[in-house]
Amino acid sequence: MSTALAPPSLLDQLRVNSRLPLMLGVSAAVAAMAALWLWSRAPDYGVLYSNLSDRDGGAIIASLQQMNIPYKFSEGGGALLVASNKVPEARLRLAAQGLPKGGNVGFELMDNQKFGTSQFAEQINYQRALEGELARSINSISAVSSARVHLALPKASLFVRDQKKPSASVVLSLHPGRTIDDGQISALVHLISSSVPELSAKSITVVDQNGNLLSAANAEARGLDTSQLKYAKEIEQGYIRRIEAILQPIVGNNNVHAQVSADIDFSIVENTDEKYRPNSEPGSAAIRSQQVSESGQQGSSVVGGVPGALSNQPPGTALAPVAPASQVKPAPQAALASKTGAPAASTSPVAASAVASAATPVNARKEGTTNFELDHSIRHVQQGAGAIKRLSVAVLVNYRVTQSAQGKRETQALTPAELEQIKNLVKETMGFSAERGDSVNVVNSPFATEPTVETPEVPWWRQSENIDMAKVAGTNLALGLLALYLLLGVLRPLLRKLLQPSGAAAPATPATAESGAQESADAAPAAAPRVDNRQNRRHQDNVQYAQQSAAEGPQMVAMLVKNWMDKKDG
Repeated sequence: MSTALAPPSLLDQLRVNSRLPLMLGVSAAVAAMAALWLWSRAPDYGVLYSNLSDRDGGAIIASLQQMNIPYKFSEGGGALLVASNKVPEARLRLAAQGLPKGGNVGFELMDNQKFGTSQFAEQINYQRALEGELARSINSISAVSSARVHLALPKASLFVRDQKKPSASVVLSLHPGRTIDDGQISALVHLISSSVPELSAKSITVVDQNGNLLSAANAEARGLDTSQLKYAKEIEQGYIRRIEAILQPIVGNNNVHAQVSADIDFSIVENTDEKYRPNSEPGSAAIRSQQVSESGQQGSSVVGGVPGALSNQPPGTALAPVAPASQVKPAPQAALASKTGAPAASTSPVAASAVASAATPVNARKEGTTNFELDHSIRHVQQGAGAIKRLSVAVLVNYRVTQSAQGKRETQALTPAELEQIKNLVKETMGFSAERGDSVNVVNSPFATEPTVETPEVPWWRQSENIDMAKVAGTNLALGLLALYLLLGVLRPLLRKLLQPSGAAAPATPATAESGAQESADAAPAAAPRVDNRQNRRHQDNVQYAQQSAAEGPQMVAMLVKNWMDKKDG
């Protein structure tokens, strides 16, 4: 009874056909090269947009699919990537579609105003547009990921007492690992205050995503800001450099150290004086206007004496006096009559002339008005911030280092005259002012030096850099030896074992059996030539398989031999 032969396995086919592994290896190499070439031809992706909102991201992806532009996301999903050569084109085509719209809307809200919109709706749209534009401006800062701006714009009032000032609040979302300093916060606050009418910088509050207050509501509560502290530090460092630069040529490098403490007045002062001082110095008065009025009357009779006929009569004829009027003495009766008002009994000619001359009236009047200029002075003084109120300087000078006759290093203190000279130089350098209250202190003291400890030289095999290099070299050598062991000690024996014939002979074709039988018959009387081990093993396997096939299926072998004979005869 004949038995069916089992189909040969893949390993058996590889053993029989020596060219098949070579063909498979060449095919694998060609496939690897093709894959490498395709990978090298893959497009380099660049960032199209990052930190997109979900709405904008979906709209952009739909547009990219319509434009047949391949895209992918970054590892963290925070950026949308397209081919680098397609980035400018994609951005322009998306911008034509109004993408990305962004989370904030600006003044484009005012473009499509409908007819009949109420004043309240217009005011709300204007506020939304202003908030959106401010948020877009803040988002342009490198450290800011996103921002939201809230404006409180009060309604205008006709009454001054009812008017209220606007205020603003800003919420910042910073990039991971990024911070914003006080100078940037101050610039942001001034940006917002300059964009909204009548908005003061004190009415702006800035908060980050963690709820930290970045700007105080009242700037005075924060004390000195960063710019003021920086200005004070620059002033102090400038004085320190100038003092050390002028003293180093005298005492040597690294032998002088100076420190300056500056008291700076950052207040802005405006003072206006208006004074009125009298013209106390003679001749210093300035006349503004002067008015003089004079009047006089002479020769008119004046009525006097006792009423009666005697007093109303005109005087008699004047006669030239023999003696001066001052020497004429009136008679006792005339004097008495003049006092009592009674008529005199008799009057001499000299007395009559004196009385006539004394009775002639003279009336004169003079008035004057003078207006002087007053000493009036107005003084307006505006003092800016940053004036130095007081300077305190401390200078430390090292001892003078000298070499003795034996070559030893010795230190010697400076003399009082030298210290006074150094002190005067410091005063001139700093602009010393006793009225300002400046102080200078110069101290001469030896500088402390670190003790030098001589360490033994480390041999090369104990140096840290050589040890690190040896570790790296040892690691690479161990990896190389491990790879060589896996290649020669594991993979090579495994391949040999797989390629060696198994215990059961693999089925062979009739041609193989016939050739094996002929080779066994011809090889019996003659000595077999020396061949390669692999060919010898293959020959033995074929002979063994032919013998086994002949023993198991003699009828099949007989039919095969008969077929061969028929073909040979034909």
